[in-house]
Amino acid sequence: MKTIAASEAKQGFAALIDAAAREPIAIQRQKRDVAVVMSMQEYERLTRLNKSEFQRFCDRVGARAVEAGIDEAILAGLLADDA
Repeated sequence: MKTIAASEAKQGFAALIDAAAREPIAIQRQKRDVAVVMSMQEYERLTRLNKSEFQRFCDRVGARAVEAGIDEAILAGLLADDA
């Protein structure tokens, strides 16, 4: 991933957008990474990936709950006890 200074990003914003269409660009301020500029396609791909991974996690937790004999009624009772 290419890295540029924040001042360079500000001065060459159009070029930054063009470069981000090809690969994510890290922006640094005082030698610290503070932001990343990426294409909309890459952002949407990462968002879909996160949603898919979260769904797989929920499915695994749900399967373990079923194996342990936990159902909706038990969960509702547990939640009511916490209220």
